[in-house]
Amino acid sequence: MTKMLFKGAVVITMDAEIGDMKRGDVLIEGDKIVEVAPSIEAGDAEVIDASERILMPGFVDSHRHTWESVIRNTGADWSLQKYLGSIYYGNIGSMRRPQDDYIGNLLGALEALDAGVTTLYDWSMTMSREHSEEMIRGLQESGIRAVFGHGCPGDGDFWNRESELNTTEDARYIAQKYFSSKDQLLTLGLSIRGPEFCSWDTSMDEIRLARELDAVCSMHLGFGTWGSVDRSIEKLHNAGMLGRDLNFVHANAVSPEEVKLLAEFGGSISVTPEVEMMMGHGYPATGLALENGVTPALGVDVVTSTGGDMFAQMKFALQAERSRVNEQLLAKGEMPGPPLHISAREILEMATIESARALKLEDKVGSLTPGKQADLLLLRTSDFNMFPLNDPIGTIVQCAHTGNVDSVYVNGVARKKDGRLVDVDTARIRRQADEARNAIFEKYGNPDELWLV
Repeated sequence: MTKMLFKGAVVITMDAEIGDMKRGDVLIEGDKIVEVAPSIEAGDAEVIDASERILMPGFVDSHRHTWESVIRNTGADWSLQKYLGSIYYGNIGSMRRPQDDYIGNLLGALEALDAGVTTLYDWSMTMSREHSEEMIRGLQESGIRAVFGHGCPGDGDFWNRESELNTTEDARYIAQKYFSSKDQLLTLGLSIRGPEFCSWDTSMDEIRLARELDAVCSMHLGFGTWGSVDRSIEKLHNAGMLGRDLNFVHANAVSPEEVKLLAEFGGSISVTPEVEMMMGHGYPATGLALENGVTPALGVDVVTSTGGDMFAQMKFALQAERSRVNEQLLAKGEMPGPPLHISAREILEMATIESARALKLEDKVGSLTPGKQADLLLLRTSDFNMFPLNDPIGTIVQCAHTGNVDSVYVNGVARKKDGRLVDVDTARIRRQADEARNAIFEKYGNPDELWLV
């Protein structure tokens, strides 16, 4: 097996038992982390100089609509209602060819890797088996670790509270053909509409299907004006359906009592703070979750409306939550802190180990723990926004950006090195992405008179 020894880094492990190191080494053998220590000797290993670097686990994005990379930034001024009306109900999301989904997922996954995201949940909107297979091909070609969340089409017949339509047979076909083993970079999820976007009985059937397939089951739930009224988590609890394999995206308007049910019976919350704040889902549920016993995961969400990196999401999550509590104190005539009630480290946990836990991958990724897969990234501390390095955690969360991502490894394989993605034909990918974008908008029309350059 190939051995690599990273020497002299500032090591942030996200493993409470190992801790962090001002100067440390990490030894990788094949696809596994085998040792993390202040100093390691391994004469038969390739030595990689990691001085002037922060070495940390790769980011884990718990919720992303990856195919949308080919129509990225079309929704910079879209509300949630505008987004749903443009993407779903037989509109842009239904105009895609299978080859458009291939390049969309490849482009989106490479964007994630370039930004230090080594794992993502691809919440797909699958039009057909062929579309699903092309989405999977795009993820495989990128080299990213991903949960492929098999979903249903964006047609209006699927997305309404009376819908009893399902894609059960397609999901079983995809599971059998591509996901017979858990020991691979891609694993299976089921992206279901949930009880707020289809009939109750259909939601129950889809949750049961996810459990039959041993797949993470993710749904959009508990936001907008209906989230507090529906009390969907409470209904799922009363039906005996809660479990840690259920992932609830957004949950801005659920009750504290419902979050307590998740803490007791299982289930994760994925917060996508930037998109939620801009589109009108409701205030990010970061504090609501934490105050009631659930540490949330973080996600990027729709790349129609924001960039695909976790640095921005960490900043939004941290400052939105601080602002919420600070405003409460100021309204009572009190000055906030010190200390502020939520820390940068807590946010970094949400972007790494907690997101891994939401995807049921915490035994593989999310921390630099011996025995886990070698998914890691190195950030340059020699860049002007990074030195002098006084607080590495604060630097990662508050100061770093995608331009500081020096190297990215997935399963022990370099996917980015010295600031550049490895073995990527950028010209070919751009050509195919432009072609896919043009094909979609030729069918749909130019939304909001965008400049299609």
